[in-house]
Amino acid sequence: MKHGIVLFTSDRGITPAAAARAAEAAGFDTFHVPEHTHIPVKREAPHPRTGDSSLPDDRYLRTLDPWVALATAASVTTRIRLATAVALPVESDPITLAKTIASLDHLSAGRVTLGVGFGWNVDELADHGVPGNRRRTVLREYIEAMRALWTDDEASYAGEFVSFGASWAWPKPAQAHIPVIVGAGGTEKTFRWIAKSADGWLTTPGDTDIEDKARRLREIWHEAGRAGEPEISALGVRPDPENLAKLEAAGVTETIFGLPDRSPDEVMAWLQRLAGKLSLPAASR
Repeated sequence: MKHGIVLFTSDRGITPAAAARAAEAAGFDTFHVPEHTHIPVKREAPHPRTGDSSLPDDRYLRTLDPWVALATAASVTTRIRLATAVALPVESDPITLAKTIASLDHLSAGRVTLGVGFGWNVDELADHGVPGNRRRTVLREYIEAMRALWTDDEASYAGEFVSFGASWAWPKPAQAHIPVIVGAGGTEKTFRWIAKSADGWLTTPGDTDIEDKARRLREIWHEAGRAGEPEISALGVRPDPENLAKLEAAGVTETIFGLPDRSPDEVMAWLQRLAGKLSLPAASR
C-alpha cells in the first residue's frame, strides 16, 4: 500500500515545491493538490462537511492553480507522483486542459495521476456554464475527449458538451495511460460511474465503512467486465498499524494524509513524524 500527502495549497504558508520536495525526501509516494477556480460569495450549494453555505477553511478562497502548483513540484522532485485531490476538469476548456496535463506528464517523465471530482459547488460550476444536474455527463465527455487527444495521432470527439474534428495534439503523455481517480462519496452511482469511466476511487472525509464500500466497488468493477482491480485511495485515515493493515486487506491501494496549515519548518517536521509512524524506508529520508 502506498502513502501520499495532500497540500491544500494557498497563497500563504509552505509552497507546493517545498512541500513536494520534503514529502519525497520523507519517502512518500504521491503529492496531491486541490482545485477551485473561485468561490461565489452568494451560493446555494452546501459544503459536504458543514452542511450549509459556510466553508470549513478559508483556503477554499485562496487555492493555487493545481497544474502550475504541480509543475513547480515537478521541477524539484524526481520520483514522487504528482496528483490532484481533486481537480475539476469541467471548469476548464478540455482541449487546453489535455495539453496542460500531457505537458506536465511529459516533463515529469510520466508521474501524473488525475484525481477528479464531479463538483460539490454547483454555483461554481454554473459560472463555468456547467449545469449541475449534468456534471457527471460533462466530466465523462471531458475524460473521453482528453484521452483521445492523449492517445490518437489524429484525435476527434463528438459529444453533447465536447466536440472537435480531427486534430493533431502533441506532446503525448509519457505514460501510456494517465490514471483517473474519482473523489466522491462511496455510492452505487459513483461506483458504476467509476467502473465505466475511471481507474479508481478516492474516499471523502464523510465515507465510513470503507472496507464494505471497497468490496462493493470491486464487485461492480468486475460486473462491468473491467480487468484487474480498481485503485482505492483512502483520505484522512488513522496512521496506526492496525487500521492500515485492515485497509490494505480490504483492497485500499493508497492512504492520503492532509498536511497541516503551518509554517514550512513545522510542516517538514510533521512529515518526518508521520513518515516514522508509517515506517517509510529510512533510505528515502
